[in-house]
Amino acid sequence: MQEYIKILFRTGREGYYLNNKEYNIQPDMDVIVKVERGEDIGQIVNCAVQLDQIDNKPEEKEITSIKRIATEADIKQLEIVKKKELETEKKFREMLIKQPFTMKLLQTIYQLDGNKLTFFFSADGRIDFRDFVRELASEFKTRIELHQTSGREDARRLGGLGMCGKTYCCVTFLKKFNQVTIQMAKDQNLLSNLSKISGPCGRLLCCLHYEEDFYLKKSEDFPELGQVVRYNNKKMYVEKNDYYNNRINLIDEDHERFIVTLEEFNKIEQQNNDKKRS
Repeated sequence: MQEYIKILFRTGREGYYLNNKEYNIQPDMDVIVKVERGEDIGQIVNCAVQLDQIDNKPEEKEITSIKRIATEADIKQLEIVKKKELETEKKFREMLIKQPFTMKLLQTIYQLDGNKLTFFFSADGRIDFRDFVRELASEFKTRIELHQTSGREDARRLGGLGMCGKTYCCVTFLKKFNQVTIQMAKDQNLLSNLSKISGPCGRLLCCLHYEEDFYLKKSEDFPELGQVVRYNNKKMYVEKNDYYNNRINLIDEDHERFIVTLEEFNKIEQQNNDKKRS
């Protein structure tokens, strides 16, 4: 079965290529590939991707082979491009002052051969920048793309430290944003602390996704929240499940709380069921 090479470009875009020339490649290696308007440099993320693992499957005829492993000359060219990007950012901000809208420039990226220039920005709401794009194209004499980013993309591009004290996951190893939902926070008993589980991007922390499978598996052995049991001759409700410590928080109608182990709860539930049958 044909295997594809997954490439991550500096813009954050992903692409899939073949290794028809059978280069000795490995993850994190820089390679040169053909793109829509010339050639660009990208980093190998995965050396063996099956077609059914690709989310938006391209037509096989559209998938080309990597041209070469990045040479010393390519790396030097990339350094020249990065210096040019700094000069371009300065000019962009000068031109932006004259515009009737406000945007925050986050990153400027040239294609390696200079045939495309992408500006990443954030702004409050959508703005019409079509006239500005034409001015930029006239100034820089290349194809221009303006890309309005989301809060999570902003965090990735600007970087920083999370509440764990480490660099954001999206900056270090997270290549693709996973969907993080309120249901995940609910599954992990974190709904009462939403402010503490939101990142600087304003979205729920990506790490909630990492532990979701653990909580779903553990929940199979625990009662549902709100379940009624008789304990100490009182009608009590399951208020919270402590999956890590195998404990269950119970609360009665007078708001008095009790904590029992999962083993104790199962015994209580068995006793309740025995009384119902007798």
